[in-house]
Amino acid sequence: MTTVVRSTSDVDTRNWPGIAYVPAGTKTRIAAPVADFLFRRAVGMLPVRARFDDGTEIGGGGTGSPVMVIKRPADFAERVGQSGLIGFGEAYMAGDWDAADLTAVLEIFATRMATLIPQSLQRLRGLYVSKPPRAERNTTKNTRSNISRHYDLSNELFELFLDETMTYSSALFSETGRVDDGEPLADAQRRKIDRLLDRAGVREGSRVLEIGTGWGELAIRAAARGATVRSVTLSTEQQDLAAQRIAAAGYSERAQVDLLDYRLVDGEYDAVVSVEMIEAVGHQYWGTYFQTIDKVLAPGGRVAIQAITMPHDRMLATRNTYTWVHKYIFPGGFLPSVRAIEEVTETQTNLRVRERLSMGDHYARTLRRWDEKFRAHSAATAELGFDDVFARMWHFYLCYSEAGFRSGYLDVQQIVLDRRGDK
Repeated sequence: MTTVVRSTSDVDTRNWPGIAYVPAGTKTRIAAPVADFLFRRAVGMLPVRARFDDGTEIGGGGTGSPVMVIKRPADFAERVGQSGLIGFGEAYMAGDWDAADLTAVLEIFATRMATLIPQSLQRLRGLYVSKPPRAERNTTKNTRSNISRHYDLSNELFELFLDETMTYSSALFSETGRVDDGEPLADAQRRKIDRLLDRAGVREGSRVLEIGTGWGELAIRAAARGATVRSVTLSTEQQDLAAQRIAAAGYSERAQVDLLDYRLVDGEYDAVVSVEMIEAVGHQYWGTYFQTIDKVLAPGGRVAIQAITMPHDRMLATRNTYTWVHKYIFPGGFLPSVRAIEEVTETQTNLRVRERLSMGDHYARTLRRWDEKFRAHSAATAELGFDDVFARMWHFYLCYSEAGFRSGYLDVQQIVLDRRGDK
């Protein structure tokens, strides 16, 4: 692919070679006008406005509608033409476009995600959209690297925007809805954890396996109930800080954190708990994930997982698609549908889904809190060595995720399973 240096920029992109250069060449020359046409067509059908550098505005929105500011239309079209939705995100990272309320803009696009491209062109999706790299497939060889690229960025970075529990998953607020009642996020996170532990039957003497440690809050709260906890992670940063937090809470004799692939876990456990870890498994390994849980679950034991989900039809349509989130945030990840979880457990294990709680609105609120806190600590983020492009990338990721939950395109579920035939 031929590239040319972009002539202007609002951010310093020198440390981001893929962002510092605007794609060019034959594919881009052909695709950029098509991308420009499709973008203008989509905006014309949506309640949003696009304002260009020459002062013109287009879009189906009116006064008060969210506004995209397209600062460099040619660069924007070339990035989107070359890489589709990956290019859309990269154009934001480069400063080719901006929005005062990024979540509102992205929510509008997410609401119509499946219909923005004409059906005739969707048939060509397989020829145009990139496939996930084999090097990011979650084999036992690759998974450690995939996890490290996100969770080992810096404990100090995550401390800037998470609450005191260091919980990096959806909270469960006392009230749902779009209006934030001001409940402390830490309280809502503890409520989420306690509900999972309750549904898994964790009590005095329980043997608990946690798949995906995070930074240790669930292990601490399980140990506080009198349980013995084994937690496994592939993040060295998480292992270190989780162990420190467990020791500071006085539960080192009850809870251990092992740097171990979930597929290598042995032993027998009365409860298995896993919070937003299945998203990192990869659809090729969902069967292995649940078979492992089935293998180590004691007779009469229960499983409680929290999983981000997507509609089944969109899951099938996108399971072999390489996305902006894969490239910049979660390499190797993929979201299941509820139906996929039910089908995998029913056909490949003795586990059965017994209960589900939908929490999508709660995740939207959680993400809004994280983004507000992240932006409030922009100076501290820079002091840690993360530049402006990273800051724009992280803001886009948090808003993109919030928009997915607000639109209903994404959901998050607490799912309880037990083994068929157990009493």
